[in-house]
Amino acid sequence: MLNELKREAFEANLALPAHGLVNLNFGNASAVDRRKGIIAIKPSGMSYEKMRSGDMVLVDLEGRRVEGKLRPSSDTATHLEIYRSFEKACGVVHTHSVHATAFAQAGLPIPVLGTTHSDFFRGPVPVTRELTKKELGAGYEADTGMVIVETFAKRNPEEIPAVLVNRHGPFAWGHSAAEAVENAVALELCARLAALTLGLRPRGLKFPARLLDRHFCRKHGDEAYYGQK
Repeated sequence: MLNELKREAFEANLALPAHGLVNLNFGNASAVDRRKGIIAIKPSGMSYEKMRSGDMVLVDLEGRRVEGKLRPSSDTATHLEIYRSFEKACGVVHTHSVHATAFAQAGLPIPVLGTTHSDFFRGPVPVTRELTKKELGAGYEADTGMVIVETFAKRNPEEIPAVLVNRHGPFAWGHSAAEAVENAVALELCARLAALTLGLRPRGLKFPARLLDRHFCRKHGDEAYYGQK
């Protein structure tokens, strides 16, 4: 079972460079076994080209390493905060994809400007507040996760399965590691489209709420009818 968890995390990590979401060794993906309370995550700083399924590091939901000789990703504590707070998340992805990261660096949410966005996100993809001086200390990665959770205090992480960490970059999650990757791909596409659209028409854009809900609900929830059963 744990080998399957490692394989799921490994394949999600390989999908990041395949989709052009990471450069060099940036980014990471993880998968969780909720029943056993264990996550599999990319080793810190490891090259995607050299990485193998068996290299995935297993840690429990308290961050204790339970299997693997390599150090887990430096963002492990952020993943753990997301898993602990978003109970339906079973995969988490962090990238430095160009357009989504540009919005994060600008401290701006990704607005809803079309149906491409509303097929995946039921509202703007939010940006966190900036971390305080204290939060930039020893507990930086865990505090990053807590700021993400804080950002969703009045939002539904099932309806907006992604966030931009201010000055840093995007995180996305899903019901599996593969779905988290899909949401990260969609996030980057929406960010790119938003940047292009705002370049063409920087003012006066407003997307109808009814159209947003129509597109989101035909793909998500009990009334969804998009795709095959």
